[in-house]
This record gives sequence, structure tokens and C-alpha cells, in this order.
Amino acid sequence: MTVEERERRSVVRVVPPVRPRKLAKVPFVELADGRLQGVVSSGSDIARVYVSSIAARTHGYSCGTNNNRPCGGLHGAPCKHLRALVDEAVLQYGLDRVARYLRVDVGEGEDLMSRLDGSPEPAPAAVVFSRFLRHLAYLELPDTTEPIDELHWFPAMGAVR
Repeated sequence: MTVEERERRSVVRVVPPVRPRKLAKVPFVELADGRLQGVVSSGSDIARVYVSSIAARTHGYSCGTNNNRPCGGLHGAPCKHLRALVDEAVLQYGLDRVARYLRVDVGEGEDLMSRLDGSPEPAPAAVVFSRFLRHLAYLELPDTTEPIDELHWFPAMGAVR
């Protein structure tokens, strides 16, 4: 396999969002590590963000600030940050994909949040926040079509069997 073929095969296909979304309220959302998780901006303090997550299967939820303080809105039910996270995930990935990932059945016209029946559950907020900061660092890189060294360690498709 030539270098050119390897480079062409190592490019990851980026799936565009289902619908455009504004990043100011929820700048980071992902389906990873068995959770819907992300970073939600505070409505009252520009320097504060919340790391929020909902576990697949159990629907256990967690929300706390970037400096590890629990969200004041968690009173036995999901807070507004979790609702914002779910809404943005649906915009990013589509209702079917998010519901499938969280392992919940959502009927036509039903609200995904109303189908979740979890309770507060600790989650590794530091890992999510660290990944968010790492993604922000990529915004500072100059535009290029060349592979980014630290992301280019994955084997080319079909190279390892």
C-alpha cells in the first residue's frame, strides 16, 4: 500500500449534525463511555460550566461544575443542564440514535427526557471536561488538510485484521 493510499484510508469520515446547533449553551456533547455526556454553559456565570451526563441502560444522571461542585438544580430529578444536554444531543445525533444509545423507547412525539427513569449517580466529570478542553485546543491549530500527528496513530482501515 502506498503512502497516498494509507493517508486516504486513515481519514475519518465526519458525520454532520442532524440539524445545525448553537454551541454557546452546550459547546460539547458526545455519546461515549456508555453515557450521553457533555459540557453545558452556566446561565448566570460566564466562567462556570457544568459537566453533565446520563448513563445508558440505568439512566443514572450526574451534573456538577467544572470545579467539582454538585449542581444546585439536582433535587431528585434532572436539572436544566441535563435537559439542555439531551436537547443538543438530539440536534447533533438525532432522536433515534440518542434513544438507541441510552436504551430507551421513545414513541412518535414523545419527549426523550420523560422516558428516562434514572436517579443521581456519580460520573467521571474530570474525564469529560478534559476531553472538552482537548477539543478546544484543536480550534487553535492552523487550518490544514494534513493529518494531525497526535490523531494519526490509528491503523489504516483494513491494515490490521
